[in-house]
Amino acid sequence: MPTTATQAARSPNLEALDVAILLGTLSLTAWLVLKKRSRRGVFFLALFSLLYFGFFRKGCVCPVGSIQNVTLWLFDSHIALSLSVAAFFMLPLIFALLFGRVFCAAVCPLGTIQDIVILSPKKVPPVLARILGFIPFIYLGLAVLMASTGSAYVICRLDPFVSLFRLSGELPMIIAGILFLLIGTAIARPYCRFFCPYGVLLNWMSRLSKYHATITPTDCVKCRLCEPACPFDAIQFPQSYPTPEARFIGLRRLSLMLLLLPVLIGAGGWSVSRLAPVLARQNHAVRLAATLRLPPQLATPSQNLIITAFNSSGTRQEDLEKQAATIQSQFKIGAWVLGGFLGTVLGFSLIGASIKRRREIYQPDRGTCLSCARCYLSCPEEHQRLELASGGSKTP
Repeated sequence: MPTTATQAARSPNLEALDVAILLGTLSLTAWLVLKKRSRRGVFFLALFSLLYFGFFRKGCVCPVGSIQNVTLWLFDSHIALSLSVAAFFMLPLIFALLFGRVFCAAVCPLGTIQDIVILSPKKVPPVLARILGFIPFIYLGLAVLMASTGSAYVICRLDPFVSLFRLSGELPMIIAGILFLLIGTAIARPYCRFFCPYGVLLNWMSRLSKYHATITPTDCVKCRLCEPACPFDAIQFPQSYPTPEARFIGLRRLSLMLLLLPVLIGAGGWSVSRLAPVLARQNHAVRLAATLRLPPQLATPSQNLIITAFNSSGTRQEDLEKQAATIQSQFKIGAWVLGGFLGTVLGFSLIGASIKRRREIYQPDRGTCLSCARCYLSCPEEHQRLELASGGSKTP
């Protein structure tokens, strides 16, 4: 696994400046998306965010990675959480709850660096998109498990773009970042849509948002012009069923899904718990204890160096074994929780798919819409709004 790259600490005043710029860019994006309805404004603000939060601040502190800081603070009483990190974690979620995913639209440098390379976006088949959409939940669960046990900050270690922002890093991660950008020319924002763990939280908040971007500024006339406008497949088309389904059929299907839910939770918990020993080995203390148990004739030269260094440290092996046993026990419990979480996600996904909803107009999917404002100019009602705003007469 790549090593975690860290940045030098900033002064409290500079940290406050970062938070102020975050708050300002979030507020300005919400205004540009909901009030001004300006794709151009969103694009140029996104470029500023890329330059500041990406290349100048080198991707740190990042709301995506702050998940781990918050998790470790919750599970380890010896860890303090700075106000700036807490603000970077909470502010995008609060804005998503109020205005949708405006953080993704023009504030996140990870999203912008992918956004600017979109050349010829292709539609991802719905079934494949559903399968890939499960990856961020796995990533989020693993990140929380690793951080809560003090084992690793996997989000920071596996960030494909931080090496590009810092113009340095390990070769595999540089290659990963370049590959994501190459894929992003055809599959718009692949990391945001199919990997980002923070996107899971933003998705949940955005579904509950009080205000949200709409394709049309007035009534939808169902002209179908917006159908190809979204490269992220986040537009929901009108849905109707020519033959109304009998009520008892829908209730029976929903009941079966609800009965299946606890089975999926239990199966998920049991399945992931089988991986607990493998996951625990990501913890330094567990790996070190396993190395010390090796017979001398089976240890590699590097392992012998580790054993020699430990023996000269003055720490008792018995204390290390106790620490390792405690961490392994935490992983057993955590793996059950992680598996249950994934089973719950799968269960509710099946429940949602089993419910047939009628939809009369074209509208953005509140969870997956990135509020990028691309779809606005595909709507003839938007063109009329712009004409009226510029002083022209309304066309018939």
